[in-house]
Amino acid sequence: MNTPKIKRRVGKYEVGRTIGEGTFAKVKFARNSEIGEPVALKILDKDKVLKHKMAEQIKREVATMKLIKHPNVVRLYEVMGSKTKIYIVLEFVTGGELFDKIVNHGRMQEDEARKYFQQLINAVDYCHSRGVYHRDLKPENLLLDASGNLKVSDFGLSALSQQVQADGLLHTACGTPNYVAPEVLQDHGYDGATADLWSCGVILFVLLAVWHVQISCADYTCPPWLSFSVRKLITRILDPNPMTRITISEILEDEWFKKNYRPPVFNEKEDTNLDDVEAVFKDSEEHHVTEKTEEQPVAMNAFELISMSKGLNLGNLFDEEFKRETRFTSKCPANEIISKIEQAAKPLGFDVRKKNYKMRLENVKAGRKGNLNVATEVFQVAPSLHMVEVRKAKGDTLEFHKFYKNLSTSLEDVVWKTEDDMQAK
Repeated sequence: MNTPKIKRRVGKYEVGRTIGEGTFAKVKFARNSEIGEPVALKILDKDKVLKHKMAEQIKREVATMKLIKHPNVVRLYEVMGSKTKIYIVLEFVTGGELFDKIVNHGRMQEDEARKYFQQLINAVDYCHSRGVYHRDLKPENLLLDASGNLKVSDFGLSALSQQVQADGLLHTACGTPNYVAPEVLQDHGYDGATADLWSCGVILFVLLAVWHVQISCADYTCPPWLSFSVRKLITRILDPNPMTRITISEILEDEWFKKNYRPPVFNEKEDTNLDDVEAVFKDSEEHHVTEKTEEQPVAMNAFELISMSKGLNLGNLFDEEFKRETRFTSKCPANEIISKIEQAAKPLGFDVRKKNYKMRLENVKAGRKGNLNVATEVFQVAPSLHMVEVRKAKGDTLEFHKFYKNLSTSLEDVVWKTEDDMQAK
């Protein structure tokens, strides 16, 4: 594990581990070296952006997102460009996904669900007032900060929306089937605002009723434990006809919604400079951000380690919480850890690709959302202690959870157990 590793810097940001992947982008943990602040660095391939004729649209949406400084929307700080990449610097939110909270603790009481729904509607209303539509709202895109407040991620960047056409409607069918409005799936165009509202309605139903649900064309049944007032609101939001669906202004006046409502407090008059947005697509050296690589031993610094978990206990056998990424520590040599993971994954039906101390495991059988892909990486925490991160890169989260439980059983002799762990048994 003493083999040197390339450490990347992009401008003033030290770039760390991958924390998310998508079709057009990869998201990495990074740190602002000037002020020590953690950020999420979204990296887009410039060639792909230009090939799909998305440059103007990204420029417009990034500029809009820079102007949005709402407490319930993940903040976009700045955008940078190199010869081959576009770097979008975003707020790093530490409290995990709302999805995880639903899975871990089950359905919510109405007061708790109302608080999150109020914050969601506040964010959606604010962004819609500035012509920004999400079009892929779902619990996985709703993050929680350290104080438990909701933060909508990828607002305006998720779908990288096509322009509204001459008929005033959007025409690109996108989003996640369970949460997408019925009119989006019909090829007649749709209004971004009413389509987002449908998704908000499904999210509210999921918070209150059951975390795994399929709602299409309002074919659902409200469980008996819901109050009459929230059932009435859900029915008005999940109206299959977008012309008669409830509007945000009507939601704000709804009796169930208004209970204990607190309007967001924030300063939107803060000056914003949009020069960086223009500079990103100017193909001249003077506008390119400096990219540096420096060799150093594979090691995770304390800052990265602390940011990965609030009060991370390195002695834990495995994180008990249901997440899309989880990690464990081991006193075994790195090569042995890699070998053990490979031995455990192959009988479970996974192809294994290795590169240094990273592995990509791909299930040969397709699941509910295609083939499950799992990424693993070994970090050095101390000379004789390694941390192993196991992360879902693609596929269904429940399938990842099942795989991880099977993997953990096979790796019990690899995981470091403290004296407290041994006594707990």
